[in-house]
Amino acid sequence: MEVIARQSVKYSIIGYAGSLIGTLSLLFLFSRNFEFYGKLRNILTQAEFVVPFIVLGVSFSNVKFFSQTQKEKKEHSLLSLSLISVLITFSVFFVGLHFASREFPYIKNLKLWEYKFFTLPLILILSLSSVFNKFTSNYKRIAVANIFDNTFPKIANILAFSLFYFMCMPESFSLSCFVLVFLLGLSGYIFYTRKLSSFRPDLSTHYFFGKGLWKEFLQYSFFAFLGTFGNYFTINNAVVGQFLGNEKLGIFSTYLGLLSLISIPQLGVYTVSAPLITRYLEDKEYLSLNVLYKTTSLSLFFLGVLMFSCMIAGIPYLFTLMKNGQMLHHHQFAFYIWGLAILVDLSTGFNSNIISLSEYYKFNILAMIASSIMNIVLDLYFVYHTNYGLKGIAAATAVSLVFYNTIKVVFNYKKFGVFPFSIKMFWTLLLGILAVGIGFLIPEAPKPFLNLVYKPFFVLVFILLGNYFLKILPIQDFLNIKFLKSIMKFR
Repeated sequence: MEVIARQSVKYSIIGYAGSLIGTLSLLFLFSRNFEFYGKLRNILTQAEFVVPFIVLGVSFSNVKFFSQTQKEKKEHSLLSLSLISVLITFSVFFVGLHFASREFPYIKNLKLWEYKFFTLPLILILSLSSVFNKFTSNYKRIAVANIFDNTFPKIANILAFSLFYFMCMPESFSLSCFVLVFLLGLSGYIFYTRKLSSFRPDLSTHYFFGKGLWKEFLQYSFFAFLGTFGNYFTINNAVVGQFLGNEKLGIFSTYLGLLSLISIPQLGVYTVSAPLITRYLEDKEYLSLNVLYKTTSLSLFFLGVLMFSCMIAGIPYLFTLMKNGQMLHHHQFAFYIWGLAILVDLSTGFNSNIISLSEYYKFNILAMIASSIMNIVLDLYFVYHTNYGLKGIAAATAVSLVFYNTIKVVFNYKKFGVFPFSIKMFWTLLLGILAVGIGFLIPEAPKPFLNLVYKPFFVLVFILLGNYFLKILPIQDFLNIKFLKSIMKFR
């Protein structure tokens, strides 16, 4: 548990640093030219949309089958063959796209085709990186990998935008530098993997084919691939960009950048907990799994409430200091809905991981597909039949997330006897509501910047003091000297 805590804190620190850079640049840099920033977003969004079809779930299989292959000293073969499969599927996609564009000319009207010289290399880079990311997580070392996964994309955006806007470089050169940063991130993954596991390519196939493991591997990968369609914000990104226009997409991206701060600990905990979940499930240690489930769910929910409460207290004053802030203020209700939806997701912990790493992983896929379809249908309903705009998209996300997480919580309770909720979550929510309410009632400072600082600070202190007296989360366990020193280690 100490390893999880240490790596999660490291992951969160790096994530918050990257998100701070990204958020500041989003608020005060990219707003200078939404057209070019929209192109950067389009290139990355198109690539991220295609990546699951290239990886086909093999990255998740590197977690599922790592323990089994490690016992036979075949974990390097697992990684090597996974990378080869990515190269093969990318080659098929590349050739298929070329011939399809001849038979179906409308393909050339897609953004994927318009930016193909940048999107296609990025697809391959991100696909290979996703495999390395999951493989390194087996060593419970996720903090450094988070630099490549979270910080490098921020650097890529800032570099490309600065080259184009401030240095007046050609657009093609700026976009090429954008892709180059991701290539450097992939190089970092390769180096770090070799550092962790002394990785050497092993293309031997007798272990997988001799024992018939390849069938189980392919089956699990396929259902893991189906499970990648549940990214609600990716769905919303596509819908907003297609139907509501670049301006709304810029507002959505700004909100998403701010709200991503809430989810950073979630990604760290989920990634480093996956090997432990696998072990508990294999050994049927459901009591230990339940303890881990409740602990991590409470920690994520508490941190989420803390962050979101501070945001609510300060967001109106932030908008007054921003260029085009009035546009963001006009749609702020959507921001609150999305934030609450994320809190619901945090409160249910790693319920998806439990199901996806168990023998019932097919259920998780079906539930995810059903909720994704619900999200798309509701998105289109709000777009075509209402004037709610971003508020409608946010509501569709909230409804879909509640539906999806409710199904998973009930399923996990019936199959494994694990449950994420506790009375401490109620006290956490009550603390957040009281802190925000009192924060709005206390007198305002004469300057918006002062309000932006002191009102969220009041909310932060109020919740931390409440936590101290109610003993909700043992924060002191993470503030001792030994733990803080362990965070500084490069591992």
